Parts: sequence; structure tokens; C-alpha cells
Amino acid sequence: MSQDSTLPDAPEANDRPWEDLLRHARSGDPQQLTDCVEQLSTGDQARALSRLSEDERSEVLTALSAEEAAELIRCLPEMQAANTIGMLQVDTAAAIVHELHSDEQADVLGDVSSEQAEAILQALPDDEAAAVRELTSFADDVAGGLMICEVLRFHENMTVAEVIHQLSANEDEYSDFDVQYGYVCDSEDRLIGVIPMRNLLFAKRSERIATIMIRNPLSVFDSTSLEDLVEFFDDHSFLGAPVIDAGGHLRGVIHRDAVDYEATRAVESDYLKSQGIVGGEELRTMPIWLRARRRLSWLSINVFLNLGAASVIAMFQDTLEAVIALAVFLPIISDMSGCSGNQAVAVSMRELSLGLVRPTEAFRVWWQEVSVGLINGTVLGLLVALAAFVFNGNLYLGLVVGVALLTNTIIAVSIGGTVPLLLKRFGVDPAVASGPLLTTVTDMCGFFLVLGMATLMLSKLVTP
Repeated sequence: MSQDSTLPDAPEANDRPWEDLLRHARSGDPQQLTDCVEQLSTGDQARALSRLSEDERSEVLTALSAEEAAELIRCLPEMQAANTIGMLQVDTAAAIVHELHSDEQADVLGDVSSEQAEAILQALPDDEAAAVRELTSFADDVAGGLMICEVLRFHENMTVAEVIHQLSANEDEYSDFDVQYGYVCDSEDRLIGVIPMRNLLFAKRSERIATIMIRNPLSVFDSTSLEDLVEFFDDHSFLGAPVIDAGGHLRGVIHRDAVDYEATRAVESDYLKSQGIVGGEELRTMPIWLRARRRLSWLSINVFLNLGAASVIAMFQDTLEAVIALAVFLPIISDMSGCSGNQAVAVSMRELSLGLVRPTEAFRVWWQEVSVGLINGTVLGLLVALAAFVFNGNLYLGLVVGVALLTNTIIAVSIGGTVPLLLKRFGVDPAVASGPLLTTVTDMCGFFLVLGMATLMLSKLVTP
């Protein structure tokens, strides 16, 4: 059967959705703006809001209802979400923050100025503001900073009928809660049990929930580190776990996806720091001078560090002029050794983040890296020695660059494996400092080894 060729073409995707957002925000028709937002994917919502200026973003968010604006805020990176909230009028910002979950509130208000955060908190209900203040008092990478305070909390003496009535009477309040589990506390708010909500359907209405709850549930302390939380959820197939304080009082619930998200962020943060993106998250919507200043703070230090490597070459300038073929292999020695060292850095950073190695175990890590470096250095040294012989026809040139690469590879993995642990032990961020130290030392050692051995064997390298 032939297809009807008169069918209308599919609508083309809009490549500039931010223009539609702004136009509908200025039209005075909030429904058109709402429809426009709902038609965009989460990624397009974030992109569209990011492309607007601060004033234009304020126009769009103010034109939306607080609930819809909160959905837009959720799709932004945390730093950008905080900047967006910070530029709004206090009453508008507070209305939007009110629609966020407690952990989201803490994330956003934790990144705005203290004056702005306090003004917004003053405009929130007292109990809500108190919960946010509690969450922001914790570090971002512990259970207390990752938990949510919205939990179903019941007293041990309540009956099933009373629990069901409480759920029905507070339908609006509980609509955004995770209602799979309820948490049972004693008279002093200490956690004593957990009850799956489905169990209420099969229990007698007159029965006390203390008789059907799961006693002594697994929980985590509010001070539990991110590394321990990752291990906890790896060991248990829970979607969430209750969070208690040192006295056993229920403080909130932490979800597996929140732990996974924070662990991913920690890895991304370490990677950005290792590449010289310091000062926190960077987005291209940030002021250009701020971005340039942050990058320069790292790049300018590297200028001075690289002068050390350049000075080694200057020391052996005569040797380099006599055997110009060495110049071809200097960057190979430097780059290959640096790559090996960066692999060692990556493994040490990963093991530190997972708690698999302690800063005091530098010697054990060094020995393990030397073993790998000896094998890899030998293989790489033979390959580059063969390449040098084919390139120049001089066996001694191959010997010089091969031995230099072998030795420098062992040095590089030794530094890459141990320096992150040593920096961590002395309270220095290993993600920021490991890269520059590794690059500088491996360059200096590599150049020194090649040019030093070449100087000793100069008569064998210079063809008559």
C-alpha cells in the first residue's frame, strides 16, 4: 500500500528555546510560558535558562508559578541554581525554595552568600528554615549533608488506623514524600523500627504499629562519610536508609541515588582540579574575568615549575647541539613517563576516595607501583629504543633513550602513586597539587637522564 505523501512534516526542533521562554514570559500569558517549559526536555530547559542573562532569567522565573520555577531550578547545576536564586527578589526566591526538597534547599542556600541565605530563610516557615539550617551545618560529603528531612515519622504507640488517618489528613504535605517506608520512634524520637507502607494494608486497624514494624533497622549516623556511605549501599540493596545522630534520634533519610550522585560529583571535581579548574565548579555562563582568574591561578604556577625543566635542557645545550636527534625523543620520554605517572595518580585518587588506602601506606603503594613501572618501563623502553635505532641507525642512541624511558617511568609511577597520599596526609588537596608536581619532576628527570647519559656517551653518539 502506498503512503500518503500529503502528510504534514514533523515539527522542527527549536534550536533557540531561550528566545521562546523570554517571549512568553513577556507576553503576560503564564499558561503559554508553562506550556513552553513543559515541551522542553530537561536538558533543553537547563540550556535555555543558562543562555538568558540574569535579568532575563529573573523575568522567566518570576512569570512562572513557584512550583514550576522550582522544577526549572532543579534541572540546573547546583552552582548555577544558587546563582539564579541569589539574583531574585527575596520573596520570589523564598517561594521557589519552599517548593524544593530539604536537601535541595540546603544545596542551593549553601552556595549563595550568607546574607542572601539568611534573608530567604527568614521568609520560610520556622520549621522549614530550622531543617535547612541543620542540613547546611553538615559538610556536603557526610550523611547529614546528603539526607532529606521529609520522612514519615510515627510514634510506637500509634495504631494502624491512626497512621492511615494521619496519612490521609496530611495528603498535601506528604505528596512529595517517599512513602514506601515509615519510621517508628519512641517518646524521645529515637529510631526503633521501620514499617513498609504496604504492610498497613494487611494489618488490623486496631493493631499497634510496634507489633508489625521491623525492629532495629540498619541505619547510618549523620557523621558517616561519603566513602562509608558508598560502601554501605554496595553491601546492602537498599534504596534508602534512616539517618540518626549519636543519641539514636531520627534525623532524616538518605537515598542511594543521592550517594551515587555525590560520589560521581566528587570524581568529577577531582578530575577538574587535576586539569587546573580550581575554585569550584566552572560553567561558561559565569563571568569571564572570574573564569580567567581561576584558570590563571593554576597556569601561572606551572610557568615557574616548567622553568625548572627548561633549565635542565639549557645545562646540556652543547650535547643537544652535537646530537640533534635527541630533540626528537625528548618529548616522547616526557610524555610517556607523564602518562604512566598520571595513571598512578588516578589509581591513588580513586583508592583514597573509596577509603581503600590510607595516607600512611605510601611505602606499600610505592612498592606496588614500582613493580608495575618496571614491567611497563621495560616494554616501553625497548619500543622507543628500537624506534631510535631505526630512525638514526645508532645503537647507542637507542640505548640512551630506552634506558632513560625505563628509569623515568619508574620515577613517574613512584611519584604518581605516593604523592597524592603524602599530600593528603599533610592536608593539601591532592587533586590540585599532584598533577603539577608530577609533570615538573618527570620532565626534569626525563630530560636530565637523556641528556646526562648522552653527554657521558657523546663520543659514541656523534658520527665522525
